[in-house]
Amino acid sequence: MQTTNGEEEFREYVMTRGPALLRAAHQLTGHPLDAEDLLQNALTKTYQAWERIEDRGALDGYVRRAMVNINISQWRRRRLEEYPSGDELPEVVVPSAEQTPCEEVHERLERALEELPERMRAAIVLRYYEDMTEPEIARTLGISVGTVKSTVSRAMGKLRAALGLSEAGT
Repeated sequence: MQTTNGEEEFREYVMTRGPALLRAAHQLTGHPLDAEDLLQNALTKTYQAWERIEDRGALDGYVRRAMVNINISQWRRRRLEEYPSGDELPEVVVPSAEQTPCEEVHERLERALEELPERMRAAIVLRYYEDMTEPEIARTLGISVGTVKSTVSRAMGKLRAALGLSEAGT
């Protein structure tokens, strides 16, 4: 099977940037399998638009925007279809003996992020992992800048509480 230059370029992009994009997807969804599905859907959309994307330097942004939009659509649909039962027990994670304190903190942060409601998690990921401004987050999530500010503030409070930190961030 002969591939075109665009297909080879796309394949190379996915091989090079796939792991970083998967980490971003995991931060958005909070679940490894959901992250894989989200990234796959975003890469499918990217492949379909590949020839129209002129600025190859902006590919990560294009894929991340697609992931955010797909994730928002999914949790809006899910909100109508799923109702939490409250019967589910949290998963207990036992850290390994070789873990450094930094790895332990990172894992605690990841678990705390997973516990946030989806809009809060998306706002935190976009603000602190993707370094988006509040107006950019507002446009991406389809909410007002004020809602972004209050959502990020409440989410940071929940993260601090989950990590046992004071409000001053100590």
